Amino acid sequence: MNDRLIIFDTTLRDGEQSPGAAMTKDEKMRIARQLERLGVDVIEAGFAAASPGDAEAIRSIAGVVKHSTVCSLARANERDVRAAGEAIKPAASGRIHTFIATSPIHMEKKLRMQPDQVVEAAVKAVKLAREYTDDVEFSAEDAVRSEMDFLCRIFEAVIAAGAKTLNVPDTVGYSIPQLWGERIRQLIERVPNADKVVWSTHCHNDLGMAVANSLAAVMNGARQVECTINGLGERAGNASLEEIVMAVKTRRDVFDCDSRIDTTQIVPTSKLVSQITGYPVQPNKAIVGANAFSHESGIHQDGVLKHRETYEIMRAEDVGWGANKLTLGKLSGRNAFRTRLQELGIVLDSEEALNAAFARFKALADKKREIFDEDLHALVSEDAGIDACDRFKLVSLKVCSETGEVPHAAVVLSDGGAELRAEENGGGPVDACFRAIEKMVGSNSSLLLYSVNNITTGTDAQGEVTVRLSRNGRVVNGLGADTDIVIASAKAYLNALNKLFGAEERAHPQV
Repeated sequence: MNDRLIIFDTTLRDGEQSPGAAMTKDEKMRIARQLERLGVDVIEAGFAAASPGDAEAIRSIAGVVKHSTVCSLARANERDVRAAGEAIKPAASGRIHTFIATSPIHMEKKLRMQPDQVVEAAVKAVKLAREYTDDVEFSAEDAVRSEMDFLCRIFEAVIAAGAKTLNVPDTVGYSIPQLWGERIRQLIERVPNADKVVWSTHCHNDLGMAVANSLAAVMNGARQVECTINGLGERAGNASLEEIVMAVKTRRDVFDCDSRIDTTQIVPTSKLVSQITGYPVQPNKAIVGANAFSHESGIHQDGVLKHRETYEIMRAEDVGWGANKLTLGKLSGRNAFRTRLQELGIVLDSEEALNAAFARFKALADKKREIFDEDLHALVSEDAGIDACDRFKLVSLKVCSETGEVPHAAVVLSDGGAELRAEENGGGPVDACFRAIEKMVGSNSSLLLYSVNNITTGTDAQGEVTVRLSRNGRVVNGLGADTDIVIASAKAYLNALNKLFGAEERAHPQV
């Protein structure tokens, strides 16, 4: 029987460190439920010491997830480890993942610690974590630039202290597959009691080789891969879960291991994460991109029609494509609507919330003929993004865009209950709309990104807009969805403004 490859998903922690991708507790809960449905072994739900909100999100996820291990990150200090331990207490299976930097540059410039102090801190953190759980993981941050002898020393020490998983991260995305595989192999050969632990790898994508490096580690003995949905993560991102899983599944002639991932849940999970974080998936992205199973070339089309395997090494339906239709419409009842939400892992916290969502569903069904699961996720995401305490709310919007005329927008907002009105011209209807909003709000922010994606197919599809704003070094994403793209744009802009004027985002765990 093949070895088990443990899939450790860090979308909710490392993925959340992408600029503007911070998630609410409810959004994290929805993704966690979907990750459990996907079959992820370990869900790194966050960094408990970062904020009370993050700790509460981890605690809530730990209370509902039953079939995956729920993990919290912690630096190698008492405050972090205790915060992580308290956060995972409700979990049926909980893990503490503690880390400290081991490269000379990190120890000298960031930690300002001597190697002996680093080993001591790591051992102390692991022993403290064992007070809360037997499942303790230790990571040697920036292992790619760490000295091999020192890595062997600290890994030997934490194994003796009780660590069950040892993670070797390419924190800065510096390595290449041949060298990374060799580093993993040497560590397993040289570290005493290496056979008593699971060896893991966590690769970043700065040189575009995160997946290749992760797979090289697997081929040399690693049996856990840390990854994210869609490769989400800070800078250039992390290794993509969907690519790791499908590479191992498709190339069973090469890999002597397999995961327990339900691959038919890959595409639904990808779309949910994209919708909640506001990070769209590029069309030519492997596995989950819109063009991943499309064939434009006549030669390719001819071959696929004659025999699919001439040009396709995977079946689209095996990763979840084509299974996204919701057989509900404007005549569907509340019970059918509630049942489908439950099947999608969407739990609304009150009857009032269900009634509001159902009313929005009915309104959407009047606008478009077919409703898809993605439409429901977008509908609930938009509801979750609307807080009763939000300062700015869209009251009405009127735009005029005509050939030969300057586009014009008239916008009415509610600012804390006070009604504001403004009109502006622009280069297009969306530009005019944004200018009118800025005239009233005066945020002095910079528009970093304006992205439009169709949630489903068809000319009546909802458009999903992502707006990324920056002010004084703070970056936020705003999301909006509507069958009218200008209205969706206004919603997204206001969603971003409410975040910009709201509570500060959590700090990076290494700051």
